[in-house]
Amino acid sequence: MNEVRVRFAPSPTGPLHIGGVRTALYNYLFARKHGGKFLLRIEDTDQTRYVPGAEDYIIESLKWCGIAYDEGVGVGGPHSPYRQSERKELYREFADVLINTGKAYYAFDTPEELEAMRERLKARGVATPQYDAFTRGEMVNSLTLSKEETEKRLNSGEPFVIRILIPENEEIQVDDIIRGEVKVHSSRLDDKVLFKSDGMPTYHLANIVDDHLMEITHVIRGEEWLPSAPLHVLLYRYLGWEAPQFAHLPLLLKPDGNGKLSKRDGDRLGFPVFPLRWTDPFSNEVSSGYRESGYLPEAFINMLAFLGWNPGTEQEIFSMEQLVDAFSIERVGKSGSKFDPEKAKWFNHHYIKELTDENLSTHLIDILKEKGISADKSYASEVCRITRERVVLLPDLWNQSWFFFTEPESYDEKVVQKFWKPETPALLRQLAAVLDAAADFSAESVETIVKAFIHDNELGMGQVMNTLRLVLVGGSFGPGVAAIIALLGKTETLRRIEKAIQSLDNLAI
Repeated sequence: MNEVRVRFAPSPTGPLHIGGVRTALYNYLFARKHGGKFLLRIEDTDQTRYVPGAEDYIIESLKWCGIAYDEGVGVGGPHSPYRQSERKELYREFADVLINTGKAYYAFDTPEELEAMRERLKARGVATPQYDAFTRGEMVNSLTLSKEETEKRLNSGEPFVIRILIPENEEIQVDDIIRGEVKVHSSRLDDKVLFKSDGMPTYHLANIVDDHLMEITHVIRGEEWLPSAPLHVLLYRYLGWEAPQFAHLPLLLKPDGNGKLSKRDGDRLGFPVFPLRWTDPFSNEVSSGYRESGYLPEAFINMLAFLGWNPGTEQEIFSMEQLVDAFSIERVGKSGSKFDPEKAKWFNHHYIKELTDENLSTHLIDILKEKGISADKSYASEVCRITRERVVLLPDLWNQSWFFFTEPESYDEKVVQKFWKPETPALLRQLAAVLDAAADFSAESVETIVKAFIHDNELGMGQVMNTLRLVLVGGSFGPGVAAIIALLGKTETLRRIEKAIQSLDNLAI
């Protein structure tokens, strides 16, 4: 096999959907598995759909995911430039080759004439009117005009497009690594526009030309491009080039399996469908991202790899290096893969548990900085150590530990009603005095002291522990009480006990 060369070729028309990230990931894994090259090409031939910031978003998303490309926008390479709008002079040359070999033709039809054609076909009962082998003879193009008339129109500057000439009666075969042989009769294809009146190529021509010139050996892309594959096979044949191997990936489906996963599904069901947060530059609408929602990139990639592929074993946790070793395009399924937001959280929880306390604390410190709170790294590490089991997403670090950095402003009324009794203030002050006298304030020592106090005073364990938790954190949540007391320290613990007594003692219980 020649050197494997694959590409990810997104259009900068908005944020990168996780389906696009999966396509990039599978291309990356395939290239690395075979010692090949992975390219990033920006396909911006449709300038009317260009969205400012989308290209930068794509690049930043791949960087966050750890999907590094060998050639492409921002990196360069032997086939520069890698942005199609900077390559437009190339495409007309190949459109002219198709014209000169009779494989394409000029079309001068106005929008009104095209609409009239569609209406005529509808009147004849044609369900999907199209410009094809059966209708092109009725239209204004170089097939129906004389050579002289065609030249006259071209020389006068009249707007035109260049269309491919689809053969009239042929079975076109696409060999797909995932789907096997896919055959489509040419009667189902229309004479697609290859070159637009604005001087830009369409996706179809630019895609084929660039893949050939960039020596792409395998085209791994989403299922939505499968209907275009016969056209692309024809273009390769018409230009006398060897086609790459194709692999069309299955769709990502909604959690219920009914239809393609969309941004609206994420908005409706409360999970991201984009890798990073995206702010629409036109409407200022904000869409959530996995990074900002608190997912680790390693967890995101591991989850994404399993949406369509399986290793053939029971193993679910894979590093990027392990994915490279295990990946096989032949093990990608044909059918759509349901997205499971709970499984995504499961992966993230696993990867968070794998972080050291110190590494996890860097995420906590970042959250604290955003809230204007400074914290010692060793203290933050200890907080992570005793709260990490409850952390599924990174924002949970704050939700599970805020009371280590700021005292409670209020107390849960239901917990107060259940555990705060008339005798509670006196008992808490007695316990505070015992704690104050302790020389060893480790979690183990504190637990021994509190249990001894409960035993000696013939009190209920739940009554005392829940009351202590209430005064320290404001409710009935958090890690073990002894661990909270030890980490808060003696001075802060005693202060919170007294503050709670002052706040709650006057309540009518």
